[in-house]
Amino acid sequence: MPKALPRAEFVALIAMMFAGIALSTDAMLPVFPKMAEDLTPDNVNAIQLVVTVFLFGIGLGTMFTGPLSDSYGRKPVIFGGVILFVGGASLSFFAQSLEVLLIARFLQGLGASGPRVVAMAVVRDLYSGRQMARIVSFVMILFTLVPAAAPLVGQEIARYFGWRGIFVLFGLYATTYTIWMVLRLPETLKPENRRSFRFPQILAGLSEILRNRTVVLAIAAQGMCLGMIFLVVSLTQQIFDVTFDRADSFPLWFGAVALLAASSGFLNAALVTRVALVTIIRGILIAQIAFSLIFTVIWLQNLPLDIMFLIFISWKITIFFQAGLTMGNLNAIAMEPLGHIAGIGASVIGSSATILGVLVVIPVGLTFDGTPMPLSLGILGMATTALFLMTRSGFGDGRM
Repeated sequence: MPKALPRAEFVALIAMMFAGIALSTDAMLPVFPKMAEDLTPDNVNAIQLVVTVFLFGIGLGTMFTGPLSDSYGRKPVIFGGVILFVGGASLSFFAQSLEVLLIARFLQGLGASGPRVVAMAVVRDLYSGRQMARIVSFVMILFTLVPAAAPLVGQEIARYFGWRGIFVLFGLYATTYTIWMVLRLPETLKPENRRSFRFPQILAGLSEILRNRTVVLAIAAQGMCLGMIFLVVSLTQQIFDVTFDRADSFPLWFGAVALLAASSGFLNAALVTRVALVTIIRGILIAQIAFSLIFTVIWLQNLPLDIMFLIFISWKITIFFQAGLTMGNLNAIAMEPLGHIAGIGASVIGSSATILGVLVVIPVGLTFDGTPMPLSLGILGMATTALFLMTRSGFGDGRM
């Protein structure tokens, strides 16, 4: 059996698997106008669906990848997901209509759910509790490097090869981490811990999860926090272009925001060994509500756009920063009681939270009116809902 990976290499590989989702969304943002021109010129705002449909595919696929990995092992399910992802990327490359592209992106999302969910189950196989939260924090630090660079990379690829060339990048990226995984990552699920892929067992695991109040509340709160990130990704390019007329510099600003927000991972890694996870989450959500209220009030003052742009960038940093202090911690809280059914647990948590986030985001995103108001009000509503969920009795003692 291959030796276990050194921790640094393990974190880097898991981060690369996680970051495939960010690459598959963020690299496309700068080419939204050109894609809309080619595929849906009569309804430009609909092009944002290539992001939300992809995320919906992830959410749906996530429900099955965990149980499959509990039965057949972690690595085969990741490998199968990559095959489906690369197939969806190939279909996207040849799509001649928005409808075909959306079908292809949905298939990509289904495939991406394998690496996304099973990578979390791999982490849970090897770590638990605060140590798991710490590992996830380091993963998120590396994860942020991909969304920081993805828009610029996507812009440059499109410059030389057209927007379809971005889908070639997706295929190469997934192939690279798959080869790395096959060569270096041992199977983390021991044969004696495997569970047969039978629907009665899956339903039993689902029932156990749904009876755990803490897990259910953590899933709902995570859905709101995911929704905030999804909404920013869906609307930010249009806000740069339509509201502030800064489409050309969008990749650079997006990358700078992502890099600055990466510091939240370092902060969280330091805090999780000293402060209760619930306390961290509640604190950053209260701050997010305050920042969003302030931004909304300032926007209504009709200040010069150059000043408002800098305020918008500052507020956007807080949203990404908030994700670094909530997502990993909420995952750790939800997964902690589920070590004996880690695959099913990761699937239900990831699927439910992602689908909830997408369902909240789609109607808000389609109300874009040329201003940041749909975004600011959407963020405010989701942050408030997440904080409300975190005050429920399931999180009462706050010890974890």
